[in-house]
Amino acid sequence: MATLLEMAAEIVAAHASTTSMTKEELVSELVELHQALSALEKGETINTETAHPEEEQSALPAISRKKAFGKDKITCMICGKEMKTLARHLKTAHDLKPTEYRKKFEIPRTQPLAARNYSESRRQMAVDRGLGDNLAKARAARGKKKK
Repeated sequence: MATLLEMAAEIVAAHASTTSMTKEELVSELVELHQALSALEKGETINTETAHPEEEQSALPAISRKKAFGKDKITCMICGKEMKTLARHLKTAHDLKPTEYRKKFEIPRTQPLAARNYSESRRQMAVDRGLGDNLAKARAARGKKKK
């Protein structure tokens, strides 16, 4: 059977492979996980009420709202990661809905949660494929059926 340290290292390595972490974060997570596994092995209870740095930081945005919304990228105000669109990231990384995120950081509903260039390229792709024309035809056909 693997030692507790080896198990903790494997768990932290798996977490680090999907999340960017500093050396200090890696070491502290390894230490915390090893302590938790040791406590479990001894049959002790684990204190899960310790304050997590992510929860403390959640009150303050990682970046200002003005800087968060750029032409080519949008930055998550919780963790500071840059991407093209936020909706999926919010659900997977922070378990938040876009409306909750908007409320938390006072972002107006008119502000899209996607980079401007990304939205424009998607719009242009839809125009090129004639998706707007297909929608107009479908609406017209639906209107004729109702009459």
